Amino acid sequence: MRRSSAAWRSRGVRQSGVARRSAGGASPSSNRLRTLLLLLLATVAAVLAGAVPVSAHAALTGSDPQQGSVVQEAPSQISLTFSEKVATSDGSVRVYDPKGKQVDTGDVADLGGNSYGVKLRPGQPDGTFTVTYQVVSADSHPVSGAFTFSVGAPSKTTVPVPGQEAGGGVVGGLYGFARYLSYAGFILLVGGAAFVLACWQRGAGVRPVQRLVVSGWLTLAVATLAMLLLRGSYTGSGKLGDVFDLDLLSDVLQTKTGAALISRLLLLAAAALFIAVLFGAYARRDEEEDDDEGVEESEGEEGGEEGVEEGAREADGTETGGTETDRTEGAGADDDGEPSDADDDGSYQRDLTFGLAIGGGVVAAGLAASWAMAEHASTGLQAGLAMPLDILHLLAVAAWLGGLATLLVALFRAPADAQIETAAVRRFSRVAFGSVLVLTATGIYQSWRQVGTWSALTGTSYGQLLLVKIGLVAVLVGIAWISRRWTTQLVETPAATEEDREKATGDGADDGAGAGAADDGAGAADDGAGASAGAVADDGRDDPERTAQLARQRVAMATAREKRLRDADPGRRGLRRSVLAEAGVAVVLLAVTTALTSTEPGRTVEEAKAANAAVAPDTQSGALALDMSFDTGGTKGKGVVRLEIDPARVGANEMHVYVQGPDGKAHDIPEVKVAFTLEAKDIGPLPVVPDHIATGHWTADGVQIPMAGDWNIEVTVRTSDIDQVTVSKNAKIG
Repeated sequence: MRRSSAAWRSRGVRQSGVARRSAGGASPSSNRLRTLLLLLLATVAAVLAGAVPVSAHAALTGSDPQQGSVVQEAPSQISLTFSEKVATSDGSVRVYDPKGKQVDTGDVADLGGNSYGVKLRPGQPDGTFTVTYQVVSADSHPVSGAFTFSVGAPSKTTVPVPGQEAGGGVVGGLYGFARYLSYAGFILLVGGAAFVLACWQRGAGVRPVQRLVVSGWLTLAVATLAMLLLRGSYTGSGKLGDVFDLDLLSDVLQTKTGAALISRLLLLAAAALFIAVLFGAYARRDEEEDDDEGVEESEGEEGGEEGVEEGAREADGTETGGTETDRTEGAGADDDGEPSDADDDGSYQRDLTFGLAIGGGVVAAGLAASWAMAEHASTGLQAGLAMPLDILHLLAVAAWLGGLATLLVALFRAPADAQIETAAVRRFSRVAFGSVLVLTATGIYQSWRQVGTWSALTGTSYGQLLLVKIGLVAVLVGIAWISRRWTTQLVETPAATEEDREKATGDGADDGAGAGAADDGAGAADDGAGASAGAVADDGRDDPERTAQLARQRVAMATAREKRLRDADPGRRGLRRSVLAEAGVAVVLLAVTTALTSTEPGRTVEEAKAANAAVAPDTQSGALALDMSFDTGGTKGKGVVRLEIDPARVGANEMHVYVQGPDGKAHDIPEVKVAFTLEAKDIGPLPVVPDHIATGHWTADGVQIPMAGDWNIEVTVRTSDIDQVTVSKNAKIG
């Protein structure tokens, strides 16, 4: 009878939950949760707004003619060199004359390496020309910019740069928001399903958990489709009206990013099948177990009645024993004498879990690969190692944060009869700990790969965002440690007895009153019971407002009982608060991570700064400073050479040469030589061999510059007996 009583109480709670939802009521904890989520979404929106416009992940490291240079004759071709491979199309590079007329042929050619060129029409006038470029980096982000050079002499006119809105504006904001939603959907989908499969299989039958995982799938699908439609305008014109341009969509489908988005949509179709099997199989198994318990209860009651009758017959001497079959059935065997099916059920459950784990793991890894193969990890250093580690990183994030969101829903939204077990919380605690270890290892590698130097960690936007992310992760781990303490207390707290549950919910008094009423009415006549039922029915028909009022009261009482039942355990209350705080920090962490993926890596920023060093004299002192990166290919063959000329005018000048290693420290090498050439006047090269005066520092006095003009300055760097390289830049002197 104990099991029967629990079953009736469970049915009562389910009915009260249905009545509460149908009446539109909401508990105070639900209101607090909803308010907090709104505040977190506002914070996310603020972070995402600060991330627009999007920074590129490829940088212009050189051009011919160089930025700000003056040439004597108009070149036949303009070339641009980037820090990595970029995708171009007709019109990606445009050149405008001093009057604002486009003078390029429009066809962009791949010159090899990371260089691209566009030819100019012949017969160009003197003056300042403007070069604009709009390309897509290898890690899928748009790159746009402009620079100028002059023919003969700089002109006084300025050409406006049109159409430089790729990656920004309304389309850029929408694309960034869709990117955030795609990450969030992936985390909820993969993390929620993993939580159910690995930690709480009974959660497959809990409606709030089902809604969470399905919402993750739907969010990822909608966000992926939106990114696919926005992609053409995002990397091109930046106009909202081009979102539904079929020609742009066709071009997007031929790119690496377009293929990744289409693959993600196909994998989501497989994920939908996985979700259906996951929830359907486990929910059906739980229903069968409930039905079996009901059958056992019914059989127990019937067996009790048969036992009474059999005892009476034995007492009367009418029956003295039983057959072998009867005794076998009494021992618990099946009707045919075979063993029970419990072993078969356990084997089926193990096979089901194993199959779902393999299938779900393949789908989850495929979804993660759709990011890894199209973004950061697919370009730069050690791409072959970076991509699988990036997949592991994304899966660990999903297992941790997605499982955290599922636990939050289970603690706050699951009905009282389906509260999450302590063992499930403990299992998730172990999963989260393992995820943190994986995140730490892969995160350290990714940070080194994208930042490169300590100076980039503090001196670039990428490094600063990375520091914010590290701080948020530290806070999240600290709150998780608090949650782990609550979990330990939850484990050590003894299970509440039936009497405690009745005191917490107030059912004890209700049950006692009901039992007394039943005893008092045991001797009532059938006609009296019928009259009472008829009176109640008449009251319901005569006074519908009274009936509705009673229904609302029952809903309110059921809601209060369910809340008291959930709040009866202090350990569970503390766990809910800490998990809610974890989820809040996780939402902000996800926003910062999304902004981080849209920010130019620190390593690329420093390389671009070294390549695009100032080529014009200082307006106050007149000194000229040039920074040139070199790589001789030998041991310790990389670094930056800095050339300073003062006052950078016709006549005698003082020259200093500084050599730094990749770590930014002064670096000694065997030899440094400098040569000056004025090609327009066929002067040079004029060699200069500076004297070594300190570590990484060479100098020369009285360096003669015979004529003003656009000089080509070459620096030869020798790092060993056989390893040397010559780097050069143009600079206007005089």
